[in-house]
Amino acid sequence: MDYKEENADFYSLDPDTILRTVEAACGKSMSAVCRPYASYINRVYELQTNSGESIVAKFYRPGRWTREALQDEHDLLQELSEGELPIIAPQPLSDGSTLGGEDEMYFALFPKMGGRTCDELSDDNWLEIGRLVGRVHQIGASRSANSRVSWSPDTVTKEHVKYILQGKFVPDSLKEDYERVAWEFIELAEPMFEDVSLQRIHGDFHFANLIYRPGESFFMIDFDDMAMGPAIQDLWMLLPGRGSEVRREINLFAEGYETFRSFPYSQIKLIEVLRGMRYIHFCVWCAHQVQDSSFLESNPNWGTQEYWRQEIQDLQTQIRSVHSELSDLL
Repeated sequence: MDYKEENADFYSLDPDTILRTVEAACGKSMSAVCRPYASYINRVYELQTNSGESIVAKFYRPGRWTREALQDEHDLLQELSEGELPIIAPQPLSDGSTLGGEDEMYFALFPKMGGRTCDELSDDNWLEIGRLVGRVHQIGASRSANSRVSWSPDTVTKEHVKYILQGKFVPDSLKEDYERVAWEFIELAEPMFEDVSLQRIHGDFHFANLIYRPGESFFMIDFDDMAMGPAIQDLWMLLPGRGSEVRREINLFAEGYETFRSFPYSQIKLIEVLRGMRYIHFCVWCAHQVQDSSFLESNPNWGTQEYWRQEIQDLQTQIRSVHSELSDLL
């Protein structure tokens, strides 16, 4: 049985099924509106009640997260909402919970909120985003998320590399090179995480997950990849460059961040390690998507010799970058 057959209900979601499921869960009568949103992992739809309320229904891809892991995400969102932070929290269902579904096909409902992305930030924007992340981390550090991944090389990255190698995604002619460079990267990265505090973080905080609502503020969206990780993970993907090129942005962000809590300056040395970890993470993400035939139709280069040669080169570049960063700090 292949992945698609195993998760037939998820792949066969149709408007009638979606509307019936949501009506039963929220106790509201729905109109015929069911507009799909672009989403690589989950299935996301804009719906509308007969009273005109717009709702976004998110059906989580089966097998990616356990119910407990999804609940960890919802718990953090609820805590942030109670703290009046600009995030979008799931709406309560008729039974008082925020997570519906069963048999590993779960869903949640969110209010529709418009906004636009903003990828060119002013000094004031950097200060504001620093304050936002500082507030999120202040609440995130208050307790753990025991069912979420720990974003460190000795846990998640090791598992990622094992998955890639055991899954036979790398061509035989390049497998030895990939294995060697991946483990070299992990061995370099592991000691750098000693004594690094891990806490609840967004985990995938880049410009696509930051929307601006004129007259209001920036909103942090899509906590799908929430993790236990170093605080600096929720900064580096926003930075427009590397090293000394982004000192100004880091300092502005840190100034805003410190309105609410101390900025972890000691974690700046982890940025290039985290970048390399993301390269490996993205490989694994793609490897999971290969089970969906539509992925290869839109990404025909994935898994080719050319692709894996580039991955090896990218990891070699990151190893050099980490060494360079460490030399600059000495």
